[in-house]
Amino acid sequence: MKARIKWVEEVSFLGETESGHAVLMDGPPAGGGRNLGPRPMEMLLLGTGACTAYDVVTILKKGRQQITDCVVDIQSERADTDPKIFTKIHLHFVITGKSLKREQVDRAVHLSAEKYCSASIMLGKVAEVTHDFEIVEV
Repeated sequence: MKARIKWVEEVSFLGETESGHAVLMDGPPAGGGRNLGPRPMEMLLLGTGACTAYDVVTILKKGRQQITDCVVDIQSERADTDPKIFTKIHLHFVITGKSLKREQVDRAVHLSAEKYCSASIMLGKVAEVTHDFEIVEV
């Protein structure tokens, strides 16, 4: 996998992926940015959330669960001093569907957390990563 980061101006950077997608990242005005895009560390959280959501949705679909929505709300804490790494990350899944089986949702979340989600497992080497979920019936 390859990616490319190109400096645009001030503290704005254009990230380009091998798959042909681009995203602009920027800093806050206090740091010299113009707030034109997400911060790089926010992108790390977004990627982690998408990685684990992908796993959970795929596992539930393969388990023939009638899932209609999956939202992952992420809360994190960072170290106070440089490098300001993530120290805690909590992923809260809101899984919506019809007649979803709690044990299958629990299994999907745990499989993602312990076996499949490269991003959260990697971040778990330096941060405490926790998960929980709720089911919303439609």
